[in-house]
Amino acid sequence: MPGNEPAMDKTLVAQYTIRSSVLKKSKRFIVGQDWQLYALLFLPMLYFLIFKYIPMYGVTIAFKDFNMFQGVWKSPWVGLDAFREIFLMKDFYKVLRNTMLLNLLDLLVSFPAPIVLAVLLNEIRIKWFKKGAQTILYLPHFISWVIIGGMVYQLLSTNTGLVNILLKSSGMKAIPFLTEPIYWVITYVGSGVWQNAGWGTIIYLAALAGINKELYEAAEVDGAGRLRKIWNITLPGIKPTIMILLIINIGHMASIGFERPFVLGNPLVTDVSDVISTFVYKVGVQSARFTIATAIGLFQAVVGLVFLLSSNYISKKVTDQGIW
Repeated sequence: MPGNEPAMDKTLVAQYTIRSSVLKKSKRFIVGQDWQLYALLFLPMLYFLIFKYIPMYGVTIAFKDFNMFQGVWKSPWVGLDAFREIFLMKDFYKVLRNTMLLNLLDLLVSFPAPIVLAVLLNEIRIKWFKKGAQTILYLPHFISWVIIGGMVYQLLSTNTGLVNILLKSSGMKAIPFLTEPIYWVITYVGSGVWQNAGWGTIIYLAALAGINKELYEAAEVDGAGRLRKIWNITLPGIKPTIMILLIINIGHMASIGFERPFVLGNPLVTDVSDVISTFVYKVGVQSARFTIATAIGLFQAVVGLVFLLSSNYISKKVTDQGIW
């Protein structure tokens, strides 16, 4: 009835007030009950705030004619001049192409390698052999790329490398692993697989440990073989983990580490070995053009963010799996 509208409004307001007060009390109770966990979370949040978020003010260097004696704030603004200069550089497009190409090859070759290793290790029934294999596969991850680069040169050098010495002694021609662009790319990707594949299996082995063992027993009763169990149980069981890591890897398509291409590269293969990180080093550190280097880094971050959001959106639409 029209005459009861004010009373109904007051009742609704009272109910909303009671519910909000109860919700606030429940939140306070939860925080008070688990205050130790919130206290432990404080230090990581403080770390990210101090070392990750506060330094972001340095991004403004990309829009300034940076002078180290004047500092970030007193350096004059130049707007988008640095980005215009970058897009007019021929070398920039070359290093961007090389970065995307090497990252794409890493994604196609290096990304499936830990999955295959994890599945193979999961199928091993001899515990001591499984632990020994895991340790051997993990060890390369702890070796510096400087050391790995020295090992690569000792093994694959055209004239003095052990592999080519054996090939020559067998009457075969030496393979220019480090001096021909195609062979250099193969060496680059292969060394990355050797260093990182074993370490990447840790995440997948943890995901495999969460699969219900009764599923394997039921499949065995139904007469499923080992390959059928891997295809129908193991791989679907770790599918969410695979999709999340794939999205993260796609988000890194525009970024690349510095040590690996810098150590393995040489003047004979600069057409394929020069990438964004080494270009930033040459421009920013060796030439002291900090504005250009920062602008390249900002461009790299924006492109990576676009790849990350796009891959997450496509993954959620196609497989209903995503980071958020």
